[in-house]
Amino acid sequence: MRPPCEIVVWYVIPTIRSELAKELLNLGMKQKEISELLDITQPAVSQYISDKRGHGIKFDEQTMDKIKKFAADLKEQKIEKGDMIRRICDICKYVKAEEIVCQLHKEKDNIPVSCNACMGSKRETEPDYCI
Repeated sequence: MRPPCEIVVWYVIPTIRSELAKELLNLGMKQKEISELLDITQPAVSQYISDKRGHGIKFDEQTMDKIKKFAADLKEQKIEKGDMIRRICDICKYVKAEEIVCQLHKEKDNIPVSCNACMGSKRETEPDYCI
């Protein structure tokens, strides 16, 4: 059985990157610019845009709004490189709180019904990190 953080690494973060790359493209940026901004290769951007990578999740409207705001802030250079990690982690936390990670975990692994490993965001004592 995989831990929830592995689900985030394999599914959530690639989908965030994919949606972010698509939104930046919609805002008029070129793939090369997107790759430099996100510190990923241009072929990775191409795969994200063409849904060959990072297409395993359908985010809800609120998550997409957060990604669109993030993309707009990146394009308008309102975010410094150091703040990008925090913004991605904020989106991950939101996705986790919406129980998307829990649903994915149950879909991708043979998780018992009684499992509550993904529900850490509901606890008051959770440390301040993504998962």
